[in-house]
Amino acid sequence: MIRLFKVKEKQLKEAENSNGKGPFNKQSAGELRLHKDISELNLPNSCSISFPNGKDNLMAFEILIKPDEGYYRGGKFGFTFNVSTIYPHEAPKVKCKTKVYHPNIDLEGNVCLNILREDWKPVLNINTIVYGLYHLFTEPNHEDPLNHEAAAVLRDNPEGFKNNVKTAMAGGRVGETKFTRCY
Repeated sequence: MIRLFKVKEKQLKEAENSNGKGPFNKQSAGELRLHKDISELNLPNSCSISFPNGKDNLMAFEILIKPDEGYYRGGKFGFTFNVSTIYPHEAPKVKCKTKVYHPNIDLEGNVCLNILREDWKPVLNINTIVYGLYHLFTEPNHEDPLNHEAAAVLRDNPEGFKNNVKTAMAGGRVGETKFTRCY
């Protein structure tokens, strides 16, 4: 067991050294896998990817989702992806940049998507995550919420939820929270 921890520590040190700060400038296995995943992306027309730090830094990128159906139709929602050098053995860290009234996204941008937590497996990829995020906007889930208030409204009053989403997306207030227009 101790030997396994030493191997993991060695891999992490090698990964830290491979990001251009160490003596070698070779890509980590995670960077190679991410490059492959991005080159094979098959995004829906309503999604786009950008690299704010340039294409030389694939480990941090952004996805823009513009749902074309459901409660969030017509909105624009940005997500940041930060990928560790041990990807795909660890899920990317994903945050929503757009303040949104949503049962599965809290007001700080944390995302409740099972494949980003307990159901992550190395066979999954960036494409899977993007489709999962898109699905959150077409079928929000009140059964596994981060925003419990929004989940309760969705469960108990779908028409009220629809009105709250429209108000929030238009830049209005829902309860005590002021939202920024995201059309």
